[in-house]
Parts: sequence; C-alpha cells; structure tokens
Amino acid sequence: MDKQVIVSISREFCSGGHAIGEYIAKAMGLGLVDRNMLDEIAQRKNIRIEYLEKYDEKPRNLILSRRVGAFSNSIEDIIAEMQFEYLRDKASSGESFVVVGRCADSVLGSRKCLIPIFVMGDEEDKIAEACRRFGIGREEAVSKMRRHDRTRKQYHNRYSENKWGDSRYYDICINSSKLGIEKTAVLLTEYIRERMERF
Repeated sequence: MDKQVIVSISREFCSGGHAIGEYIAKAMGLGLVDRNMLDEIAQRKNIRIEYLEKYDEKPRNLILSRRVGAFSNSIEDIIAEMQFEYLRDKASSGESFVVVGRCADSVLGSRKCLIPIFVMGDEEDKIAEACRRFGIGREEAVSKMRRHDRTRKQYHNRYSENKWGDSRYYDICINSSKLGIEKTAVLLTEYIRERMERF
C-alpha cells in the first residue's frame, strides 16, 4: 500500500464493531490491532499477559490510585499508557493497520492518515447478539451490555478529550443493524478507499 492508513473502530458492545474491523483489515490487507497488542506488550515488558488482560480498557480505580502531576500509581493508567505508546510507535513506523478500541481515535487523532469510525446498533439486536454469543438470558444480556458500554465510555472519556460516541469526533458513526455486519463492513471499506484517494 502506497499511502499509510490507520482505521480506528470504536464500538458499542455487541454492535459488531470488532467483526467489522476484522473484515476491513482482511479486505484491505491490513494488520488488526485489538487485544492481541497485549501479547506483544507483555513480551516486550516481561509482564504476565493475565496481568495486562485484567486491567485492559478499564477506567482507573479512584480509591486505590493517586496522581501527582503527570505521574500516576494507577495500574489502569500505566497499562493504558503502554497501549497508547504501542499505538503511537506503530503509527510512527509508517505501518497501516486497523485498531479496535484503545482510544485510538484520540491517541492518533493528529494524524492525517487516521479514519475514525464509531459502530452502534439497535438495542434489541445487540441484546439478541449478547444472548447468542454468551448463552445468557435477556435480563443478563441487558445488564452485561450496559455494564460494558458504561466501562468503555468511562475509559474513553478518561483518556480522551473527545467524548465516546459523539459524532463530531468520527468520520462516520454507523448503525450496523440497518444493513447487517457484512454489508456495513463493505460500505465502510469502500468509504476508506475513497478517503485514501484524498489524503
């Protein structure tokens, strides 16, 4: 690929955002960065992967953490910064990739090659997907969905000046329920290709 492109996918829980990210990465021959970045970080820093996974995309615990100036003793803050550093290094290398979550729309926001996307879905479709994926009932699915979206929002808004899901900070906010996951992914892939022509 002649031009660098970085696609960031922010998403509501069970909206299909991750699957859309996978489709775009495969269709365009790009690497996919998601939880797999933790494996590389763990190896580089000689940290147990389970430790990183426990605090991945979690807002800091205000009771158990302290900040003095730019320094924090919060495990969540430290692990978030490791991921942000990983993304900045990857972007600075000139590599093109798709990244799911991790505040990438904000961390890499100054780069002209960034295309930030937010994926949402109709509530009933997301509940049905949670029931199917996790083998749980409706009530548990609703609780799980709200808990995950609340955590994602808190995490994003903690580390970003942009508000999670606010359409002003994304190229596109799209409801995957309207066309389905695959057709939404196809549409977004075409949009990304068209945008790249204008870099």
